[in-house]
Amino acid sequence: MNYRHFVYLASALLSCHPALADTNPHRYTLEQAIDYALNNNPELGQQQARIEQADAQLGESLAAFYPQIQASLSYQHSDNPAQAFAMIIAQRRLNFNGGDFNHPGGVDDYRPEVTASYALFRGGQDYYRQQAAQLGVETAELDKVATRHQLINHVTAAYYGYWAAQDAHTLSLRSIAAVDSELKQSRLRFDAGTVLKSDVLSLEVQLAEAREAEIQTANGIELATAMLKTLLGLPASEDLQVADGDAATLPPSPESFETLLDQALSHHPSLQAAAKRVEIAERQLEIAKAAHLPKADAFVSYGSNSQDLAFSSNRDNVSAGVSVTVDVFSGFATQEKIKHAEHAVTAAREAARQARLQLEQQLKMARLKLLEALQRQQVSVTAVQAAEEALRLVAAQRDAGVVTVTRYLEAEVARDKAQTRAISARYDALRAEADLKQATGVWN
Repeated sequence: MNYRHFVYLASALLSCHPALADTNPHRYTLEQAIDYALNNNPELGQQQARIEQADAQLGESLAAFYPQIQASLSYQHSDNPAQAFAMIIAQRRLNFNGGDFNHPGGVDDYRPEVTASYALFRGGQDYYRQQAAQLGVETAELDKVATRHQLINHVTAAYYGYWAAQDAHTLSLRSIAAVDSELKQSRLRFDAGTVLKSDVLSLEVQLAEAREAEIQTANGIELATAMLKTLLGLPASEDLQVADGDAATLPPSPESFETLLDQALSHHPSLQAAAKRVEIAERQLEIAKAAHLPKADAFVSYGSNSQDLAFSSNRDNVSAGVSVTVDVFSGFATQEKIKHAEHAVTAAREAARQARLQLEQQLKMARLKLLEALQRQQVSVTAVQAAEEALRLVAAQRDAGVVTVTRYLEAEVARDKAQTRAISARYDALRAEADLKQATGVWN
C-alpha cells in the first residue's frame, strides 16, 4: 500500500513549528501543552523583555518634566591678573591696600556647586515624546498578545500533527500485518499450484511499500515530538508523552466572512499594534516640527569659592536666571528631520494597510480551509464505510477463489486510502480552526 501522499500531508502539517516535554513523563493534553508553552517558551520571554524596555523608555521620557539637579567641584590655578583678581573677589579676599594687582602671583580657587535647571518650554517636544513612549509600551504589549496567539496556533498544529503521524503509523502497521499474512498464505497456495507467481510478487511489492510507509510515519512521529519540545522550550533529551488527540471534537461550520472580519478588525492584536505604530510616527513628526519653536530654561546655582575645600557661608553665592534660545539656521537639519518623520508616517500607514490586507487574506484562507476540511470529513466517513464493505466482500470472494489477489489488493488499498483521507480531513479541520482563531484574534 502507498502512503506517500498522506506522509507528505502529515509532514506539511507538522512543519508549522517545534515542541514539548517534562522530566517526569506526563501525558499532555492540548490545553496543558498550550499552558506550558505560554509559561516556558523563550519567545514570550523576549516579548516581555521588550515590554519592560518600552516601559523604561517611558520613564526616561517623563524625566524631562522634573528639575535636573547636578553637583560639581571645580579647581583652578592661575597667575593671569584678570582671572586671579576675579578669583580673589569671588573668595571675598579683596584688599585694596595690599598686594600688586598687576602681579598677583599664583591663586588657587576651589568651587563646590549645586545647580538646578528646569525646562520651561521646548515647543511640546517633551509632551509628544512622552506620548510616543506610552504608545510604545502599548504596542509592545499588543505584540506579546500576537505572539501568544501565534504560539497557541503552532502548539495546536504540532499537537494534531503528532496524532496525524501516529494514526498514519497505526495504519502502516496494520497494512504490514495484513499484507504479510496474505503473502504467507499465497506462498503456500503457490507451492500447492493454486496461485500464480505474479500474485506472490505483487504481495511482496505491497509489503515493501507498507514497510517503507511505516518507516516514514515512525520518523514523522519523532519529528512531531521534537517540534513540540521546541515550542515548549524544553531540551530534546527530555521524555514526552501526548494525550490522545481523538478526544477533540470537530469544529462547527464557520460564520460568514463579513462577521469574522468584523471580529478581526476589533480584536486582532497585530492590527491594533500597526495602528499604534502610526500614532508613534505621528508623534515623532510633531517632535521634529517643534524644533522650530523657541526653548526656555530656568536655572539656579549655589556654591562658594575658596583657596581650599573649607566651606564658609561668608563666601557662598547664588546665581539664577532664565535663558531662551531659538534655532535660526541649522543647516537645513530641522527641515530634513521633518521630511524624515513625514516619510516615516507614510511608511507606518502603508504598513498598517498592508497588515489589514494580509489579515483579510489569512482570514479568508483559514475559513475556506475549514469549510473544505469539514466537507471532506463528511465525504470521507461515507467513503470509509463503503471501502470497508467493499473489502469485506472482496475478501469473501478471495477466500472462495472467485477473484484474484490483485483485486483484493486494490480493495485493501482503496480502504486504506479512504481511512487516510478521513484522518487528514479530521486533523485539517482542527488545524484550520486554530488558524481561523488566530486570524480573528479571538481565542475562547
